[in-house]
Amino acid sequence: MHSTAGIDRTVERLLQRDRQVVLAGLFLITGLAWLYLYYLTVQMGMGPMEMGQANAMPMSDMVKLAPWTPTDAVFMFLMWAIMMAGMMIPSVTPMVLLYARVVRHNTKDAEPLVHTGAFFSGYIIVWTFFSAAATGLQWGLEQAALLSPMMVSNSSIFAGLVLLLTAVYQWTPYKDACLARCRSPVWFLSTYWRDGADGAFRMGVSHGGYCLGCCWSLMLLLFVGGVMNLLCVAAITIFVLIEKVTPWGRGIGRAGSILLGLAGIVLLMDH
Repeated sequence: MHSTAGIDRTVERLLQRDRQVVLAGLFLITGLAWLYLYYLTVQMGMGPMEMGQANAMPMSDMVKLAPWTPTDAVFMFLMWAIMMAGMMIPSVTPMVLLYARVVRHNTKDAEPLVHTGAFFSGYIIVWTFFSAAATGLQWGLEQAALLSPMMVSNSSIFAGLVLLLTAVYQWTPYKDACLARCRSPVWFLSTYWRDGADGAFRMGVSHGGYCLGCCWSLMLLLFVGGVMNLLCVAAITIFVLIEKVTPWGRGIGRAGSILLGLAGIVLLMDH
């Protein structure tokens, strides 16, 4: 009896530290995702220098891309899903931590970790669907010979158009609306609050949808800089984090869009 009571008290103390548990969990998932990406980069010999050399190679010297097998498709999907988790979790962490705190203090009968897990799962599933779409897009680009074997754009026209698309989207009202919701966790929770674990899941899906609306065009830049180029992946991750959580994020986002637009124009003019 005493042993069981002691275990119960220990579990209760751990649950009361849900903020620390949630933060540790998010940190662990992000760290594992980046370790996996690094492992893949090493296995495929796709460091920054190799990536640059692959871009400089003429198409006639490149290895012909083999048709995808079902195993290849599954592998690519998992790669995208893990990469999206590693890229997006840092910027959604403040929202998840705030949600955990609100559940703890305002919903006495709730289980904070369960509800927070449901919220996070709803968010992640949105990016999982995006990963499936990105996998299909990658396959299509490879079939059209617009991606090299190193998963980098080998068409200056395609790269330039992607850069211009991303630059223009940064100035659209839809981008502004989605980013405003991502940058306002308190407003989002007060507006979209739903009780229960199923409500938490739906809230996570809603927030993931706004986050996707905010960032989808930035993810297309991976097809320009390299799907497995960790420098490109890290740069986009940092850009998204700054844009979503810092006071000056919107201004930096628009300044970055100008640079992207200029780079796109240069690529199209050099063709």
